[in-house]
Amino acid sequence: MFKRELREKYKELRHELTSEKVEELSLAIANQLLLFYIWDKTYYHLFLTIAEQNEINTEFILHILAGKDKEIVVSKSDFTTLGMTHYLLTENTKFKKNAYNIPEPVDGLEVPVSKIDVVFVPLLTFDIHGNRVGYGKGFYDKFLSECKPETIKIGLSFFDAEEIIEDLSRTDIQLDYCVTPNRIYQF
Repeated sequence: MFKRELREKYKELRHELTSEKVEELSLAIANQLLLFYIWDKTYYHLFLTIAEQNEINTEFILHILAGKDKEIVVSKSDFTTLGMTHYLLTENTKFKKNAYNIPEPVDGLEVPVSKIDVVFVPLLTFDIHGNRVGYGKGFYDKFLSECKPETIKIGLSFFDAEEIIEDLSRTDIQLDYCVTPNRIYQF
């Protein structure tokens, strides 16, 4: 399928999920992550949930990271450059939702991309080759292209993989893994 069709399909599938189901599936994804070997790293980039889009509730992952005393990095998006600025999450971090309902840090201690070891990547869907479909603005492809080669890129999805995404772009960055409620895909 093509990205446009996949976006429509998975937005609709997410829209059909009840809030209880979102919580249940989000917890299952966090539990899958506990079985993963990634916990020896230091800096973990985590996207914050857009509740209005029925995204994965990353609060469960946030608690895991905090419990393991990891450095948590969150981002602020610039819609004019399609770039992201990354900030260390602290107890003093204040958040404000942007025009797209994305919770973003107001300010804080900036973290260079070169320090980030693991990125949890939001997506609508992915395929068995590690390609992903997001909302289509390219924020994460740009960000991931700036990361060091050894940075681990982990997609998080409520749903299993599609066979193939037909209209890939040369700027699309592949995932290393994708975690669903039932399994961990490795690419």
